[in-house]
Amino acid sequence: MSEQDPAALQAQLARLEQENKRLKKINQALVERVESGPTNHSGAYNTFEHAVFLAEQVRERTEALNAALEEVRDSNQALTRARDEARTSHQYLVDAIESISDAFALFDRQGLLLVSNSKFRNFWQESGVPVDVGLNKDDIQALAQRHGLIERYYEGSVGPGPLRTTLIGDGDTFRLRSGSWIQMSERPTRDKGLVVLFKDITALIENERALREQALAKKSRILQNTLDNLSQGVVLVNPYYQLETWNQRFVDLTGLNGVALKAGIDYRELMRASEISDLNVTRIDDINPIGSEREQVLANGRVLEIRTHPMASGGFVNTYTDITERSRYARALAASEHRIRLITDAVPALIAYVDENLAFEFTNRAYEQWYGWDREAIIGRTLEEVLTPKQLGALRPYIARALRGETVSFEITDPAPDGEDRFVAKSYVPHFDSEGQPRGFYVLVQDITEGRRTAEELRHAYQSMEQRVAERTAELTAVNGQLLQATREADQANHSKTKFLAAASHDLLQPMNAARLFAASLSEQPLDHKNAQLVQALTYSLEDMESLLAALVDISKLDAGVVKPDITSFRAASLLDILGNEYLSLATDADLGFRFVSSSAVVTSDMQLLARILRNFLSNAIRYTQQGRVLLGCRRTNQGLAIEVWDTGIGIEQSKLVEVFEEFNRVNPDQGGGDKGLGLGLAIVDKMAGVLNHQIRVHSEPGRGSCFSVLVPYGELQQGNRSREQPVAALGNEQFAGKRILVLDNEQAICQGMQTLLQGWGCEVVTALSLQQVLAHTPWMQEGLDLIVADYHLDNGCNGLDAVAELAALTGLAPPVLLITANYSNDLKQVVRERGYRLLNKPVRPAKLKAVAQHLFSSQDRPQVSNKEVEKRAV
Repeated sequence: MSEQDPAALQAQLARLEQENKRLKKINQALVERVESGPTNHSGAYNTFEHAVFLAEQVRERTEALNAALEEVRDSNQALTRARDEARTSHQYLVDAIESISDAFALFDRQGLLLVSNSKFRNFWQESGVPVDVGLNKDDIQALAQRHGLIERYYEGSVGPGPLRTTLIGDGDTFRLRSGSWIQMSERPTRDKGLVVLFKDITALIENERALREQALAKKSRILQNTLDNLSQGVVLVNPYYQLETWNQRFVDLTGLNGVALKAGIDYRELMRASEISDLNVTRIDDINPIGSEREQVLANGRVLEIRTHPMASGGFVNTYTDITERSRYARALAASEHRIRLITDAVPALIAYVDENLAFEFTNRAYEQWYGWDREAIIGRTLEEVLTPKQLGALRPYIARALRGETVSFEITDPAPDGEDRFVAKSYVPHFDSEGQPRGFYVLVQDITEGRRTAEELRHAYQSMEQRVAERTAELTAVNGQLLQATREADQANHSKTKFLAAASHDLLQPMNAARLFAASLSEQPLDHKNAQLVQALTYSLEDMESLLAALVDISKLDAGVVKPDITSFRAASLLDILGNEYLSLATDADLGFRFVSSSAVVTSDMQLLARILRNFLSNAIRYTQQGRVLLGCRRTNQGLAIEVWDTGIGIEQSKLVEVFEEFNRVNPDQGGGDKGLGLGLAIVDKMAGVLNHQIRVHSEPGRGSCFSVLVPYGELQQGNRSREQPVAALGNEQFAGKRILVLDNEQAICQGMQTLLQGWGCEVVTALSLQQVLAHTPWMQEGLDLIVADYHLDNGCNGLDAVAELAALTGLAPPVLLITANYSNDLKQVVRERGYRLLNKPVRPAKLKAVAQHLFSSQDRPQVSNKEVEKRAV
């Protein structure tokens, strides 16, 4: 049975009961009429029949009434159940909204309050606003405004925002007069009503505020700690020239340690107590927006870099940086650059450097003179500005290849300053940055005009003589020989700068050798303290120049392939003992511990080249070790003897271990003490190791030290060379007293320097520039001659070997001979060895000269030792 409206069912039940009563009355009247009527059977039957009909109708109506009553009864039961369910659901709803932690309210589509929980009612009651069911939300807002419930209303999140006066219907967050924070959210219902939730977020707001204050305080501490740990002095000044914040480094650098600093004091008054210049102008608005800077030298010699940085909000920040070391390094770098400039300007090769933007950054004197350019005018200008479009067009393909990292050599015509076209051989050598990307290229130029002209003339002569080949065969052969020679000269002109430096090594070493001799002679003289210091400074400068020059010459000779190893077998101890004793004193001077472990192993190598490699390792170890110790030792392996140099220095990063063997690369330029090298030492080591076919190994850890090692193959001593070599005796002047020495050199300065030095040791010395001058001193030599010191390169195509041989033939004298030369070839070494002479390479170190001469003097009174042994002892 479907559920009906209870009121309709009650009305229907009442009608049915009334109709039932009426039917009962009709039935009773009929019965009485029958019983009281005449006894007419037909009439009685009709009456009875009518009564039966009426009774049937009454029965049917009664059944219908009973059915209706049953239906009403079922409807009442359903209605009761529905009422109970509705009451239960309502109670569930009330319990549910009551269990909500937030204040809850439900409004109908007209804005009337239908239901709310106790938290909603208590919220308004505590605020003094009476709220009850049926009240309109607009009335609630009016009551809230009248009672001043809302202090501020924020749209979106808590924070500065537009002030609102509405409380219901707009959402978001508001603050009450009581100080509580309420967050309101609302949602429409399907019947266009409105559900509103009020959430008290006061604790959350206070917690967030506390967290923000803690974070701000933490950031402030971190900022102050950061400032205190900066190497720069930092000070912040507000727009009113008042001190805001500073670090201790600012106090130390400005000398304000005795001044009580506090925030708010006048910055200008404060700086008057310091010798530091104030960069800031009278009005902060006048400060350059990009700031300004100045370097100032203080009374104690320190150099400060002062910078000011204006702030957009007003005020400024000043930074003070101690750049004393950087300033010293810059001056040292400028001096080193000046020395390099002197060297490159003395080289006849044309050298320049062009950056990736095709602008000149460096040119030497020969380059400038060739093209007729002024140095100040050419530096910084691009190739487009200097060359004609035709010249630049011819060079662009080679420039592009060089900027791609390719070394390019080519021949081209170039106009000389006099307008004549000259043939030149050019080489473009790329320069790479730390990431291996080309950042420019070196330009090397050689004039090959004469060679090309000779070749061209020979070519024309060859073509013209083809018709007369039968009668001119001999002449043609000679011309062909000249042609081959010219071709070889042209090919050699294509070599890099290293070939030019190798060719000029003798001319560069001659004045250096003379200067070293004069400096050594001065150091032997009795001098007062001031002059002794000057001589010592001169000696150090010459040593620096010698090291730079020797490095350039060595790298050029190695690149040119003119260095050939003289491989012999020797005991490793004969080399290690000498190096150990030498570097023990150097390490002691540097306040470092030094230990070396010798080895009885026999190795096969060129002792001089191997000594150069190990000297470089040891020098670098001492140079880059500020404290700790250095170890020189050996490790036997299956492949050979690993000679290792360990240190506790600054170390090298793993990514830069390969770079240390590159030319002109210094991985730690700021950590090398007073070193002003070119960064060629390890590059020379790498090339020497390649010549010797020895393996170089290196491993390092920044801050803990490095280990450089060379792996030398084992060898066997010859039958007559198995005894251990004896060390050279201590060097003194006693054995030089009265020794008669002849010096033969074509340089007057070297003769004078050698004479001064040897006479200071007590020798009698005669000098000569040529063999003819030597013969003029024959009577003096006949009285006795203990040593001949001869230069290999003499004038007019002569050499020292031939001069000594001719002197022996003319006079019969055969004293010991010491040959001095800048020629490092093995062929010359072999010739000197075969004649029983001794050999020293320029520039000659006075200590080494003294050791070899002393040995030559003493060898006249004991059995002769092989030349190799003497050379090993003098390594």
